[in-house]
Amino acid sequence: MNRPHKKPARPPATTAADKAPGARVEIPEIRPGQSIELLKALHILTRDGRLNQDSRRKLKQVYHLYQFIEPLLAEVFEQRGDLTLADHGAGKSYLGFILYDLFLKSRSAGRVYGIETRAELVRKSRELSASLGFERMEFLDLSVQASIESPLLPPTIDVVTALHACDTATDDAIRFALAKRARFIVLVPCCQAELATALRLHKAESLSRTPLAEIWRHPIHTREFGSQLTNVLRCLLLEAHGYRLTVTELVGWEHSMKNELIVARATGEARGNAQARSEAILAELGLESLHERFVY
Repeated sequence: MNRPHKKPARPPATTAADKAPGARVEIPEIRPGQSIELLKALHILTRDGRLNQDSRRKLKQVYHLYQFIEPLLAEVFEQRGDLTLADHGAGKSYLGFILYDLFLKSRSAGRVYGIETRAELVRKSRELSASLGFERMEFLDLSVQASIESPLLPPTIDVVTALHACDTATDDAIRFALAKRARFIVLVPCCQAELATALRLHKAESLSRTPLAEIWRHPIHTREFGSQLTNVLRCLLLEAHGYRLTVTELVGWEHSMKNELIVARATGEARGNAQARSEAILAELGLESLHERFVY
């Protein structure tokens, strides 16, 4: 009786430990030219160069975001042969590092600025960029207003990004981008608590005035509606300043609920009723105290 043919065992995935020092790690999911040492430093690869389930998910998310941003960078670079990008509220600056590594590293021009108020994170980013030889990356410990006025930054910035900038940090990035006349603005907002707090403060008054207050009567709805409304007001603000928007999800809902992606392109043509609609929404919901943040 013939025994069933047994398939040969698949060789184990190649890891950094299997390679000679300095050799390139071959992992199909990683883009050609991507720095393995950078992925390790960002904890996308494990220390021994492995790509486990969690890091594979992280890598997928990073590359998914890069697919949205790369055409914008290419458009700017094609038109003027140079590029300035500011990552506002940069944190550990992994977005700036990935963009530099995949797009600017192979080019002779272009500069990335990471803006972050936590001095320790700025120091670590500087050390990492120096160790990788990323000479056209700068990391600045600056507040929002200081970053607008600082001579360390150019008067205009081509692309401004803010990835998971918590609460009002996204609004700070928008203010910076408008002051720097950014051609493109890419936002992934996170943890919008300020507006939800204002809704709670005036909840009793709103319930007595309008049935619409039922939308945010329960605490979980207050949080969700506050988050939704915050991004709506941000979009209206950008449209009032002459930007055309694309609003979509960054990754599938199974990964994160904080995944709304706002891509704004400067057109110079403001949406005529955008500011008036913002003002009407704030008045209707009793949120006039937030006028300065969302209408200017």
